[in-house]
Amino acid sequence: MDDIQAIFFEECAEGLAIAEQGLSAMQDGDVSAETIAGVFRAVHSIKGGAGAFGHAELTKFAHYFENVLDEVRAGRIAPTAGVTRVMLSAFDVLTDHVAFARGIAPAPADAAAIAALEAVLRDRGAESEDSPATVAIEEPAAAPVDDDPFGFEPVGVVLDDLDAPAIEEAPAAWTIVFAPSRGAMANGAEPMLVVREVEMMGGRIESVDISSLPSLRDMDPEQGYFSWTLSLPGTVTEESITECFDFVAPDSKVEISRAASVEQRPEVAPVSTEALPSAPRLSLVETPPEDVAVKAVERAPEPAAQNIRVDLVKLDLLLNLVGELVIRNSILADRLSPADQQRVELPELARLTRQIQDNVMSLRAQPIRQAFSRVPRMLRDLASETGKQVTLETIGETTEVDKGVIEKIGDPLTHLIRNAVDHGIETPEQRIAAGKPPQGTIRLSAEQKGARIFVRVSDDGKGIDRARVRAKAVERGIIAADVQMTDEEIDQLICAPGFSTAESISNISGRGVGMDVVRSNVEALGGRVEIASTPGEGTSFTMVLPLTLAILDGMIVRLAGQRFVLPLANVTETVQPAPGQVKRTSPTTEVIDMRGQYFPVKRATDIFELHGAERPIEDSLVVIVESESAGHVGLVVDTIDDRREVVIKSLDQNLYPIRGLGGATILGDGSIALILDIEALVASPGSTSRFALKGMAA
Repeated sequence: MDDIQAIFFEECAEGLAIAEQGLSAMQDGDVSAETIAGVFRAVHSIKGGAGAFGHAELTKFAHYFENVLDEVRAGRIAPTAGVTRVMLSAFDVLTDHVAFARGIAPAPADAAAIAALEAVLRDRGAESEDSPATVAIEEPAAAPVDDDPFGFEPVGVVLDDLDAPAIEEAPAAWTIVFAPSRGAMANGAEPMLVVREVEMMGGRIESVDISSLPSLRDMDPEQGYFSWTLSLPGTVTEESITECFDFVAPDSKVEISRAASVEQRPEVAPVSTEALPSAPRLSLVETPPEDVAVKAVERAPEPAAQNIRVDLVKLDLLLNLVGELVIRNSILADRLSPADQQRVELPELARLTRQIQDNVMSLRAQPIRQAFSRVPRMLRDLASETGKQVTLETIGETTEVDKGVIEKIGDPLTHLIRNAVDHGIETPEQRIAAGKPPQGTIRLSAEQKGARIFVRVSDDGKGIDRARVRAKAVERGIIAADVQMTDEEIDQLICAPGFSTAESISNISGRGVGMDVVRSNVEALGGRVEIASTPGEGTSFTMVLPLTLAILDGMIVRLAGQRFVLPLANVTETVQPAPGQVKRTSPTTEVIDMRGQYFPVKRATDIFELHGAERPIEDSLVVIVESESAGHVGLVVDTIDDRREVVIKSLDQNLYPIRGLGGATILGDGSIALILDIEALVASPGSTSRFALKGMAA
């Protein structure tokens, strides 16, 4: 049961994500039937699963929530901004209930949320001109003696003003006859759960047929003998009723009927559709009051889900095996002559291996939209709390990221958004005074470049006040008062533990833990945080995250006798410098003349402090690489050995983070080569000990 319940909680997480996305869309004005139905189905599924596992409090609250959603879906409650806010608050409580059921959070206080949901239902009855009576929802109470797994009585519907003429227009009540399969309980089913589900929708047990009950001597405790006749208010939709019987055995008896109003008296016409062979037979007919015959019809077929759940550990093992296959392919390429490679169809094997790797990677990769989905609502709450006007722009929501990365960037993303609203975006008055529109903009983007994922949060606010940041760092003892620092180093101070420029502690900031959490969490993933800020124009925070495993097209280069892999995605051209083509403009900087354009030149051996025999620049090669941060840069290498597909292996578990390296790979001869991180290399000001590879041999 623990394994099955773990699947239920995974489905809860998926349902909560769908519900939050739908509620956020409703808050933005999308009140289409499809959006509302999606939220309803998510909450309904959570309630049904919670009931099956005996999570009474979760079931109880989800039932209240579902009542309101059902009325909104049926059009009896308008999805106004106030109603949507109540449902968003209810969603937060539902999330807390799920966490409590999982045992990872205390029991939530839900009385206020329940009262708000009940108020929405009461207001519906009082304000609707078409409603013939007031609908009151009774408080669920604990069942006194029976074995009700949910612990509360059915919800009753009380109709006032029964003598009012309008009551004749109310929908007629439903009648349900339910006889579970004789062997239902032997197969693990519990018919009473279905009965209770109907009761929670406002149903009543009218009678129980026990005529098929045998003598005690002949009774089988795993067989079903009872048949129930239940009634439901006419306001309940057919879809809600049929959903209660979705998972009953195919040979169960399920007959649903209701009488039409006196004015309509339609002809008896069954709603017939074609059923799946495994679906129970349902009766969905309307009959006049004097005609009590129930006609069975079949349900329309629904395509069966073709999904399975796979343990991530198994996927990781499969990914590693694919990587080993690529390495073996590389070994064969080294040992076989070109003619032999064609004879054994090695290029075809490499192509198939790459396709397998791409497909296996897609099993674990998920769109980063899941991490982005919570930002719009959080941004609205922050804007309301701070009194600022903020809009959100998202780019690259379909960028696929490893599932483990998505789960771990939630907290950093939250802190970056809160920081942008609280410290970056100005108040409307300040923005107007600065010549800006009163509404600020936060841009959230994601993209993949080579073996890295770039997740960026940028704003058009006031930028980082570096003088204030430096003063606060000195005040808190983070740096000495006389230390000389570049703008980039001052910007990085905001990630220091305990650092904050907030004047007072609030719900948003002031405790000095936000940006520290961002940097520590990102570095724990093997990534880095880059900060770029222009005073008066805005600030950009970029989380550069690695892929867990990927096949990379790389160029094998040598630096001081050691082999490295240069990602081909960054390379634009390779140049053998002519005498005088590379010129020194200062003691520490060089440029290369490329057809009248001058690009900065960096010597990789100096950056990594790899000391070997000095080579004249004319005997070396300059690889022109393109980076996002620095544009075109010439990277000086000794030689180029080959071009290969290589498997990226993470260094996080075996080596401390070294800026400028994106991982490692195993070459065809079994040796290890380090993979260069172009963005980090070209962004470096020059030789620095942070890039040192002392004591390492490739």
